[in-house]
Parts: sequence; structure tokens; C-alpha cells
Amino acid sequence: MLRPATVCAMMMFVFLVACTPAPAREASSAAATVPPGATASAAPTPQAATPTSAATQARSLQGTISIDGSSTVFPIAEAIAAEFMLRAPDVEVQLGVSGTGGGFEKFCAGETVISNASRPIKQSEMADCAANDVAFIELPIAYDGLSIVVNPQNDWVACLTVDELRRMWEPAAEGMLMRWNQIRPEWPDAPLALYGAGADSGTFDYFTSAIIGEEAASRGDYIGSEDDYLLSQGVAAGKYALGYFGYAYYRASQDQLKLLQIDSGAGCVAPDEATIAANTYQPLSRPIFIYVNVAGLQRSEVAAFLDTFLDSAAQVAGDVKYVPLSDSVYALVRERLREQRTGSVFTGGSQVGLSIEQLLVLEQN
Repeated sequence: MLRPATVCAMMMFVFLVACTPAPAREASSAAATVPPGATASAAPTPQAATPTSAATQARSLQGTISIDGSSTVFPIAEAIAAEFMLRAPDVEVQLGVSGTGGGFEKFCAGETVISNASRPIKQSEMADCAANDVAFIELPIAYDGLSIVVNPQNDWVACLTVDELRRMWEPAAEGMLMRWNQIRPEWPDAPLALYGAGADSGTFDYFTSAIIGEEAASRGDYIGSEDDYLLSQGVAAGKYALGYFGYAYYRASQDQLKLLQIDSGAGCVAPDEATIAANTYQPLSRPIFIYVNVAGLQRSEVAAFLDTFLDSAAQVAGDVKYVPLSDSVYALVRERLREQRTGSVFTGGSQVGLSIEQLLVLEQN
């Protein structure tokens, strides 16, 4: 289920602030306990436990696991949390959606044990974590392709160039580029209604880095939210709307949206499982992550939850319409967790076009 448990509580807030320039707004944040959903697999141990002993161990677990961060990662985390809580009913998983930036703020303050992120952690966030003695492990979990969508009634555009996207979204466009025919003269003389990620979202950071060339550089006169579901519904409701958000949210509402191809110089390419996995949907393909507080791994319920997460990540990522990592990359991610390799393999913040597998292999050398 892609609609976050917090959506109903956030709806009034989002509509009240919808017309406020996104970079000026603070992130919305709410936490909700995720209800049980599906069957969980046994957490791996050095010597395989029997189903009976594994089930007994899981049912004996107690505690609370606090998670916050990216709405892009939310569908994966929600499904796995539901699976885990069915297996370990005395463990409460609290799952919030305050955006990647908002999630890191809580994580580095020690308020959460896991942070969902749709971009790598920034240097400033690493410094915050260090200042609070929060050591962390970075775990890539799947691939996403940021999707550019319009209303199905839009019959004049099928493909946009990266330069056209830049012209739509760059800071200089604010109050100036307001109509479709300002992009191409043959397009309608009609208002361009833009929907995009809020300023506390990792999707906002990645999109601006990939399209504008500078993280957080964006026009402010658009409807923004850290909640991708609400953005998808906004585009679905407006004939002249255009928006961007994670691929899974497009797939969840694909009957109400029209997906655009993007031309980065080598022809028009649409995001799908093949182009995202092959890294040919550029520059909008990206890995997504969870970050784990090392101290939290001392708690048996957290360690068991992470085992379940990595056991289930490939299947769940596919189920919610993201793209799983390869088996070899998941093996490297497991090794990173097992050996408790702290820090980031990235230099900090959004980085475009990098291979997770290459970075993880280089880390070992």
C-alpha cells in the first residue's frame, strides 16, 4: 500500500500550505504505528535455526523501533515493518514520514534508530551525527527512477529534454516561466501548474542536483510536499499539471497519470524496471537507502528487524514497483551490515550516475 498511514492526518496541513513556496516551508512530520500485514521470513543466523526455534525467538522479542525519513522509501519500510510485526507481535515499529532531511535531523539527534533516505547523507548531516556520537551504517536497498508525469489529458508532450526541465524548474523561472507555450511555442497558451518535492525531501535534493546542477536550487512558486501520494493526486486532478516523484508512486496511480520520457542527449527514455536497473534512464535513476544507528544494533529486536529487512528487500521492492538491487549488491550490503562498516561510500549528498556496486567493491579494496 503506497498511501502512508499518516496521509489523513497530513491532508489538511498540506492543502493549507500548498501555495507556500516549497523551499520556505518546514517539513511535515508524523509518526504512525504500522499494522501487521504479511508473513515474515526467519532472520538468518550463523547456523540455520529450525522454523520452530526461529518463530519462538521472534515472538519473544520486545521493544519499539523508531523509523522516519523519506516518503520514497516508505512503501518498502511499511511492508517490511508489517511483515516483521506479524512475526514479532510484541515489537512496535513506529514509522514516520518527514522527508529525507527531516529524517536525518531526528536520526542524528538520536531520536530514531533507522532513517529512510532517497539520497546519500550530506556532510553537514554527518557532522550532526558525529556531534551527537551517532555512528551509522549506510545500507542501499533498491533503485528508483524519478518520474516526470502529466495529466492524461495532456496530448501535446511525450518527451522532455533535460534542458526543458531545467528551464521549467530553475530559480530564474519563478514568476517568469508560467505557461506551457513558453517551453515550446506550439504548446498550449495555458498555465503550467507544477508539483514537486518539498524542500526537506531527498527527492527535492536529488532532482535539483540532477536537473538544475545545484542541490536545492529551484523555483519556489510550485505546489510542494514531502508526501509523494499527494503530489500524484494533484497532477491527476489538473489538465495542465506536471510533477515529479518516485517511480513507485507513478505505478500506484498510473491509470490517472501520463508518464513522460526524458532525453538527456541520447534520445528519449522512459523509466521502467529495465532502464532504471541498467542505469540508462539518466539523470534521474538513483539508489535509495536506510541508515542504521550502530548502537541500536545492540538491541535484539533491531538486529532481527534488519535481518528481516535485507531478507525481504528484493521481493518487497519489486512488489511496490521499485527496482531491486542485484544479488551480488545485496550480498555486499549484507557484508557491510555484518562487519558494521560505518560512514558513507559517497562524498556527501546527492550524486548523479554513480554505481552502487562499484562503490561497495571499491570500499573493500
